[in-house]
Amino acid sequence: MHNDWGPRELTTANTGRRSGRTRRDVPAVPARRGLVFEDATSGWVGELLRVERTAGMVVMVLEGRGGRTRTFPLGHGFLLEGRPVEIVDPATVRPSTAAPVAPARTASGSVRTAPSRARVARASRIWVEGKHDAELVEKVWGDDLREEGIVVEPLGGIDDLVDAIRDFAPGPQRRLGVLVDHLVPGSKESRIAQDALRLPGAARNVIVVGHPYVDVWQVIKPAVLGIDAWPVIARGQDWKTGILAGLGWPHAGQADVARGWQRLLGSVHTYTDLEPALLGRVEEVIDFLTVTG
Repeated sequence: MHNDWGPRELTTANTGRRSGRTRRDVPAVPARRGLVFEDATSGWVGELLRVERTAGMVVMVLEGRGGRTRTFPLGHGFLLEGRPVEIVDPATVRPSTAAPVAPARTASGSVRTAPSRARVARASRIWVEGKHDAELVEKVWGDDLREEGIVVEPLGGIDDLVDAIRDFAPGPQRRLGVLVDHLVPGSKESRIAQDALRLPGAARNVIVVGHPYVDVWQVIKPAVLGIDAWPVIARGQDWKTGILAGLGWPHAGQADVARGWQRLLGSVHTYTDLEPALLGRVEEVIDFLTVTG
Protein backbone atom coordinates (compact mmCIF):
# COMPACT_ATOMS: atom_id res chain seq x y z
CA MET A 1 0.00 0.00 0.00
CA HIS A 2 2.67 2.52 1.00
CA ASN A 3 4.38 2.25 -2.38
CA ASP A 4 1.40 4.05 -3.96
CA TRP A 5 2.04 7.32 -2.13
CA GLY A 6 4.03 10.39 -3.08
CA PRO A 7 4.81 12.41 -6.20
CA ARG A 8 4.93 10.26 -9.31
CA GLU A 9 4.38 10.29 -13.02
CA LEU A 10 0.70 10.80 -13.79
CA THR A 11 0.86 10.36 -17.55
CA THR A 12 1.04 6.57 -17.21
CA ALA A 13 -1.76 4.17 -16.41
CA ASN A 14 -1.08 4.51 -12.66
CA THR A 15 -2.71 7.91 -12.25
CA GLY A 16 -5.02 7.17 -9.32
CA ARG A 17 -3.93 7.74 -5.75
CA ARG A 18 -5.07 4.30 -4.67
CA SER A 19 -5.94 2.54 -7.92
CA GLY A 20 -4.80 2.65 -11.54
CA ARG A 21 -6.64 4.77 -14.06
CA THR A 22 -5.91 5.75 -17.65
CA ARG A 23 -5.28 9.24 -18.89
CA ARG A 24 -8.78 9.27 -20.39
CA ASP A 25 -10.25 8.93 -16.90
CA VAL A 26 -8.48 11.99 -15.49
CA PRO A 27 -10.93 14.93 -15.32
CA ALA A 28 -10.16 18.17 -17.14
CA VAL A 29 -10.11 21.23 -14.87
CA PRO A 30 -9.92 24.77 -16.27
CA ALA A 31 -6.93 26.73 -15.02
CA ARG A 32 -8.53 29.35 -12.81
CA ARG A 33 -6.92 31.80 -10.42
CA GLY A 34 -6.96 30.68 -6.80
CA LEU A 35 -6.91 26.91 -7.36
CA VAL A 36 -4.05 25.09 -5.61
CA PHE A 37 -2.27 22.43 -7.67
CA GLU A 38 0.55 20.00 -6.94
CA ASP A 39 3.03 19.06 -9.65
CA ALA A 40 3.24 15.28 -9.20
CA THR A 41 6.79 15.02 -10.55
CA SER A 42 8.51 17.66 -8.40
CA GLY A 43 6.05 17.87 -5.50
CA TRP A 44 5.74 21.66 -5.96
CA VAL A 45 2.48 22.96 -4.49
CA GLY A 46 1.22 26.42 -5.34
CA GLU A 47 -1.74 28.67 -5.94
CA LEU A 48 -2.49 29.56 -9.55
CA LEU A 49 -1.77 33.26 -10.08
CA ARG A 50 -2.33 33.61 -13.81
CA VAL A 51 -2.34 31.90 -17.20
CA GLU A 52 0.07 33.15 -19.86
CA ARG A 53 0.44 32.50 -23.57
CA THR A 54 3.99 32.49 -24.81
CA ALA A 55 5.86 30.97 -27.78
CA GLY A 56 2.77 29.12 -28.91
CA MET A 57 2.24 27.54 -25.48
CA VAL A 58 -0.23 28.10 -22.68
CA VAL A 59 1.39 28.03 -19.24
CA MET A 60 0.32 28.75 -15.68
CA VAL A 61 2.22 30.48 -12.89
CA LEU A 62 1.96 28.87 -9.45
CA GLU A 63 2.94 30.65 -6.25
CA GLY A 64 4.29 28.41 -3.49
CA ARG A 65 5.34 29.06 0.08
CA GLY A 66 7.38 32.18 0.69
CA GLY A 67 6.03 33.83 -2.46
CA ARG A 68 8.22 31.76 -4.78
CA THR A 69 6.75 31.13 -8.22
CA ARG A 70 7.20 28.49 -10.91
CA THR A 71 5.78 28.19 -14.40
CA PHE A 72 4.28 24.97 -15.76
CA PRO A 73 2.70 24.08 -19.09
CA LEU A 74 -0.95 23.12 -18.87
CA GLY A 75 -1.84 19.45 -19.22
CA HIS A 76 -1.47 16.21 -17.29
CA GLY A 77 0.73 15.51 -14.29
CA PHE A 78 -0.99 17.55 -11.57
CA LEU A 79 -3.08 16.92 -8.46
CA LEU A 80 -6.00 19.02 -7.27
CA GLU A 81 -6.99 18.31 -3.66
CA GLY A 82 -5.19 14.97 -3.92
CA ARG A 83 -6.85 13.91 -7.17
CA PRO A 84 -5.09 13.59 -10.57
CA VAL A 85 -6.39 16.14 -13.07
CA GLU A 86 -5.63 17.53 -16.52
CA ILE A 87 -5.34 21.32 -16.40
CA VAL A 88 -6.81 22.93 -19.51
CA ASP A 89 -6.99 26.43 -20.96
CA PRO A 90 -10.21 28.02 -19.61
CA ALA A 91 -10.60 29.97 -22.85
CA THR A 92 -11.18 26.74 -24.77
CA VAL A 93 -13.64 25.08 -22.39
CA ARG A 94 -17.36 25.62 -22.66
CA PRO A 95 -19.13 25.63 -19.27
CA SER A 96 -21.47 22.85 -20.41
CA THR A 97 -18.59 20.48 -21.24
CA ALA A 98 -16.14 21.27 -18.45
CA ALA A 99 -15.58 18.42 -16.02
CA PRO A 100 -16.58 19.09 -12.42
CA VAL A 101 -13.88 20.16 -10.02
CA ALA A 102 -12.59 17.36 -7.82
CA PRO A 103 -14.61 16.83 -4.65
CA ALA A 104 -13.37 18.43 -1.44
CA ARG A 105 -10.80 16.32 0.37
CA THR A 106 -9.48 16.06 3.87
CA ALA A 107 -5.84 16.84 4.70
CA SER A 108 -5.11 13.12 4.28
CA GLY A 109 -6.47 13.16 0.72
CA SER A 110 -9.67 11.24 1.52
CA VAL A 111 -12.93 12.37 -0.04
CA ARG A 112 -14.70 14.57 2.50
CA THR A 113 -18.14 13.25 3.34
CA ALA A 114 -21.17 15.33 4.24
CA PRO A 115 -20.88 16.94 7.69
CA SER A 116 -21.97 14.54 10.42
CA ARG A 117 -21.53 14.03 14.10
CA ALA A 118 -18.35 12.25 15.10
CA ARG A 119 -18.77 8.52 15.62
CA VAL A 120 -18.74 7.23 19.19
CA ALA A 121 -15.18 6.18 19.96
CA ARG A 122 -14.29 2.57 19.28
CA ALA A 123 -12.57 0.47 21.92
CA SER A 124 -9.68 0.12 19.47
CA ARG A 125 -6.87 2.64 19.69
CA ILE A 126 -3.87 4.06 17.85
CA TRP A 127 -0.83 4.46 20.09
CA VAL A 128 2.03 6.77 19.11
CA GLU A 129 5.28 7.45 20.91
CA GLY A 130 4.71 11.02 22.03
CA LYS A 131 2.74 14.24 21.92
CA HIS A 132 4.33 15.46 18.69
CA ASP A 133 3.42 12.24 16.88
CA ALA A 134 -0.17 12.54 18.11
CA GLU A 135 -0.46 16.17 17.01
CA LEU A 136 0.87 15.41 13.53
CA VAL A 137 -1.46 12.44 13.04
CA GLU A 138 -4.39 14.54 14.25
CA LYS A 139 -3.57 17.42 11.91
CA VAL A 140 -3.45 15.27 8.77
CA TRP A 141 -5.80 12.38 9.60
CA GLY A 142 -8.03 13.96 12.25
CA ASP A 143 -11.14 14.19 10.05
CA ASP A 144 -10.80 10.54 9.03
CA LEU A 145 -10.23 9.38 12.59
CA ARG A 146 -13.25 11.24 13.95
CA GLU A 147 -15.43 9.75 11.23
CA GLU A 148 -14.19 6.27 12.13
CA GLY A 149 -14.33 6.83 15.89
CA ILE A 150 -10.62 6.14 16.45
CA VAL A 151 -8.72 7.78 19.31
CA VAL A 152 -4.97 8.48 19.14
CA GLU A 153 -3.09 8.22 22.43
CA PRO A 154 0.59 9.14 23.10
CA LEU A 155 2.61 6.60 25.08
CA GLY A 156 5.52 8.75 26.22
CA GLY A 157 7.98 6.33 24.61
CA ILE A 158 7.75 2.59 23.94
CA ASP A 159 10.09 1.16 26.58
CA ASP A 160 7.06 -0.16 28.48
CA LEU A 161 5.09 -1.19 25.38
CA VAL A 162 4.85 -4.86 26.35
CA ASP A 163 3.31 -4.10 29.74
CA ALA A 164 1.00 -1.49 28.21
CA ILE A 165 -0.35 -3.96 25.64
CA ARG A 166 -0.79 -6.62 28.32
CA ASP A 167 -2.85 -4.15 30.38
CA PHE A 168 -4.86 -3.11 27.30
CA ALA A 169 -5.97 -6.73 26.77
CA PRO A 170 -6.45 -6.64 22.98
CA GLY A 171 -9.13 -8.71 21.28
CA PRO A 172 -11.21 -8.87 18.08
CA GLN A 173 -13.35 -5.88 19.16
CA ARG A 174 -10.48 -4.16 20.93
CA ARG A 175 -7.69 -3.86 18.43
CA LEU A 176 -4.53 -1.84 18.73
CA GLY A 177 -2.28 -0.12 16.18
CA VAL A 178 1.10 1.13 17.35
CA LEU A 179 3.13 3.66 15.34
CA VAL A 180 6.83 3.65 16.23
CA ASP A 181 9.74 5.94 15.37
CA HIS A 182 13.00 4.45 14.05
CA LEU A 183 11.55 1.00 13.40
CA VAL A 184 14.49 -0.49 11.50
CA PRO A 185 16.10 -3.96 11.71
CA GLY A 186 18.32 -4.39 14.75
CA SER A 187 17.08 -1.30 16.59
CA LYS A 188 15.82 -1.26 20.17
CA GLU A 189 12.41 -0.36 18.79
CA SER A 190 12.28 -3.43 16.55
CA ARG A 191 13.17 -5.75 19.45
CA ILE A 192 10.43 -4.24 21.62
CA ALA A 193 7.93 -4.62 18.78
CA GLN A 194 8.81 -8.30 18.35
CA ASP A 195 8.36 -8.97 22.06
CA ALA A 196 5.01 -7.15 22.05
CA LEU A 197 3.63 -9.20 19.18
CA ARG A 198 4.35 -12.44 21.06
CA LEU A 199 1.91 -11.53 23.83
CA PRO A 200 -1.28 -13.58 24.24
CA GLY A 201 -4.08 -11.97 22.25
CA ALA A 202 -1.73 -9.90 20.10
CA ALA A 203 -1.96 -12.14 17.05
CA ARG A 204 -4.45 -10.64 14.55
CA ASN A 205 -5.42 -7.94 17.09
CA VAL A 206 -2.24 -5.85 17.37
CA ILE A 207 -0.17 -4.29 14.62
CA VAL A 208 3.13 -2.48 15.19
CA VAL A 209 4.38 -0.38 12.29
CA GLY A 210 6.83 2.45 11.97
CA HIS A 211 8.97 4.74 9.90
CA PRO A 212 12.77 4.71 9.64
CA TYR A 213 13.39 8.24 10.93
CA VAL A 214 14.91 9.05 14.31
CA ASP A 215 11.95 11.23 15.23
CA VAL A 216 8.59 12.16 13.76
CA TRP A 217 9.98 15.63 12.97
CA GLN A 218 11.86 14.10 10.03
CA VAL A 219 8.73 12.81 8.31
CA ILE A 220 8.11 16.41 7.24
CA LYS A 221 9.63 16.84 3.80
CA PRO A 222 12.69 19.12 3.89
CA ALA A 223 11.38 21.06 0.87
CA VAL A 224 8.39 22.14 2.96
CA LEU A 225 10.86 23.99 5.20
CA GLY A 226 12.82 25.40 2.28
CA ILE A 227 15.88 23.19 2.89
CA ASP A 228 17.50 20.42 0.86
CA ALA A 229 17.87 17.96 3.76
CA TRP A 230 17.50 17.72 7.51
CA PRO A 231 20.63 18.62 9.53
CA VAL A 232 22.81 15.67 10.59
CA ILE A 233 23.17 15.50 14.37
CA ALA A 234 26.35 14.14 15.95
CA ARG A 235 26.03 11.13 18.24
CA GLY A 236 25.71 12.21 21.87
CA GLN A 237 24.07 15.55 21.07
CA ASP A 238 20.45 16.11 22.02
CA TRP A 239 18.68 15.43 18.75
CA LYS A 240 15.90 18.03 18.82
CA THR A 241 18.01 20.92 20.06
CA GLY A 242 20.63 19.90 17.52
CA ILE A 243 18.05 20.02 14.74
CA LEU A 244 16.88 23.47 15.83
CA ALA A 245 20.46 24.69 15.96
CA GLY A 246 21.10 23.27 12.50
CA LEU A 247 18.04 25.12 11.19
CA GLY A 248 19.25 28.35 12.78
CA TRP A 249 16.28 28.46 15.15
CA PRO A 250 16.32 29.20 18.92
CA HIS A 251 17.36 26.07 20.84
CA ALA A 252 18.29 27.07 24.39
CA GLY A 253 15.81 24.86 26.21
CA GLN A 254 12.53 22.98 26.27
CA ALA A 255 10.49 26.11 25.58
CA ASP A 256 12.42 26.61 22.34
CA VAL A 257 11.88 22.94 21.43
CA ALA A 258 8.13 23.37 21.96
CA ARG A 259 8.05 26.53 19.85
CA GLY A 260 10.20 24.89 17.20
CA TRP A 261 7.79 21.97 16.94
CA GLN A 262 4.80 24.27 16.58
CA ARG A 263 6.63 26.04 13.78
CA LEU A 264 7.30 22.71 12.09
CA LEU A 265 3.74 21.52 12.58
CA GLY A 266 2.46 24.80 11.15
CA SER A 267 4.32 24.04 7.92
CA VAL A 268 2.24 20.89 7.38
CA HIS A 269 -1.05 21.37 5.55
CA THR A 270 -1.80 18.08 3.75
CA TYR A 271 -0.38 14.59 3.30
CA THR A 272 1.75 15.91 0.43
CA ASP A 273 3.96 17.66 3.01
CA LEU A 274 4.94 14.33 4.60
CA GLU A 275 7.26 11.51 3.57
CA PRO A 276 5.65 8.42 1.99
CA ALA A 277 7.30 6.24 4.66
CA LEU A 278 4.82 7.61 7.21
CA LEU A 279 1.77 7.96 4.97
CA GLY A 280 1.48 4.31 4.11
CA ARG A 281 2.01 3.22 7.71
CA VAL A 282 -0.76 5.41 9.14
CA GLU A 283 -3.19 4.29 6.43
CA GLU A 284 -2.24 0.68 7.18
CA VAL A 285 -3.09 1.16 10.86
CA ILE A 286 -6.43 2.85 10.09
CA ASP A 287 -7.38 0.03 7.73
CA PHE A 288 -6.38 -2.57 10.33
CA LEU A 289 -8.59 -0.99 12.97
CA THR A 290 -11.63 -0.38 10.76
CA VAL A 291 -11.80 -3.29 8.31
CA THR A 292 -13.86 -6.11 9.78
CA GLY A 293 -14.00 -9.75 8.85
